[in-house]
Amino acid sequence: MNDTRPFGTFAPTGLTRWVIDRTRGLPGSWVGRRIAMMLRRVVMRKLKGQPLDLETFGVRMRVVPDKNVCERRIIFTPQYFDLDEIKLIAARNREGFTFIDVGSNVGWYALLVARKVNPSSRILAVEPQPEIFDRLVHNIRLNPFGTIKAVDCAIADKTGELTLFLDPRNKGEASLKIVNSSQTDTIRVPAVTLLDLIRREGFTHVDAVKLDVEGAEDLILDPFFRDAPAALHPSLFIIPDVPDRWQVDLPKLLQEKGYRQTLRTRMNLVFERTR
Repeated sequence: MNDTRPFGTFAPTGLTRWVIDRTRGLPGSWVGRRIAMMLRRVVMRKLKGQPLDLETFGVRMRVVPDKNVCERRIIFTPQYFDLDEIKLIAARNREGFTFIDVGSNVGWYALLVARKVNPSSRILAVEPQPEIFDRLVHNIRLNPFGTIKAVDCAIADKTGELTLFLDPRNKGEASLKIVNSSQTDTIRVPAVTLLDLIRREGFTHVDAVKLDVEGAEDLILDPFFRDAPAALHPSLFIIPDVPDRWQVDLPKLLQEKGYRQTLRTRMNLVFERTR
């Protein structure tokens, strides 16, 4: 369970604070990233599972970097972490803006977008892992945005209860497919299709969707485009660049549905709807 003590209780001090300040100022070059990794290891050995309270780009978060790659990136190198993608999402800001963050983890995307869009926006942060979901809810409550709803389920190709595969070495890596680990844990979680989620929440349009479900993106998008009316097709999709994990050619599918790839980063592909 989350520690409920006030934000700031776990503020970094001493060597930890010094390392965070240094790594957050490093450039995105190969050398900068290597230095950040070396300094990060020093602090990770020192923390031993302790949480940290940090404000990053105007967003408050309590993060626990032990066994969660996402949280380590938030702490030490947020300047490398999908800021171009988040900027593209927020650029679609308008009255009644809608964004669905599938695989929200501890809320990085949802919170940064919420900080940039207007109060009439609706953001869904979807996370199926109970422990990570608790951290997500806690981080949402630390901020005053009021536009985010946390949803504790998986998004899949069918609605019901499904098996979720977990990597014990990285709590942020969970998938409907077996994750890349010699040791894999499983839990049973509720699941809905993307279309069912959109309809259940009463969305009449979707401005952007970020899908990060560790290679199961094809299981979500193939039935979505088969069943969803064009009016509910999101204007923008962000998906991880992992074609070797898919059984469907997702870039081709998206192009056939009227999307154009407008950005490719180290980790992701961005598609924007053209018709």
